[in-house]
Amino acid sequence: MKSIVILISGRGSNMQAIVEANLPLRIAAVISNRPSAAGLDYAAQRGIPTTVVDHKAYTTREAFDTSLARTIDEHRPDFIILAGFMRVLTAPFVEQYCGRLINIHPSLLPAFSGLHSHERALENGVKIHGCSVHFVTAEVDHGPIIIQAAVPVLPDDDAESLAARVLRQEHAIYPQALRWLIDGQVSLDDQQRVKFSGIVNGDGQLISPKERE
Repeated sequence: MKSIVILISGRGSNMQAIVEANLPLRIAAVISNRPSAAGLDYAAQRGIPTTVVDHKAYTTREAFDTSLARTIDEHRPDFIILAGFMRVLTAPFVEQYCGRLINIHPSLLPAFSGLHSHERALENGVKIHGCSVHFVTAEVDHGPIIIQAAVPVLPDDDAESLAARVLRQEHAIYPQALRWLIDGQVSLDDQQRVKFSGIVNGDGQLISPKERE
């Protein structure tokens, strides 16, 4: 059975979605860089081992990443899953886990990488917004994309309502991406491109706003 380690910084709602999806995998540990992360309590209540690697205890990003990698490697996971982990990882850390380090971002990448994606989407007047699961590379939020989900941006949306609609899709596509990964249906090829096996794409159109029929 494949195993994963999940990294969180807060409540870990995507972690919860993964846990509750009952995937055929073992969650070896949940690790947080913040001792107060609410997701640690959720994991502990479900018998999942938890660990804190507090970034504030380290004077450099490199020192923190070295300690984090050491903690991860104790569990020997097949994949490392970032679920609201709010730390920028160094290039050596990312390279160490190339093809095994996965993140979810609340935008249709490559649009609106980084923070405040919902506010920026509204400011730019986009009609379709969404979320992306991708392999992590040294360039933040620019790794090869595994799966995306889109939602319409409604005329009365604010950042909070749009974020809530996107989050529901995050909770759907992250477990799906993990199913593909553990089944060997998604991987990176030698050119660092996503390779799919046995996955069928739909041929429907996504149009927003729609013309009245």
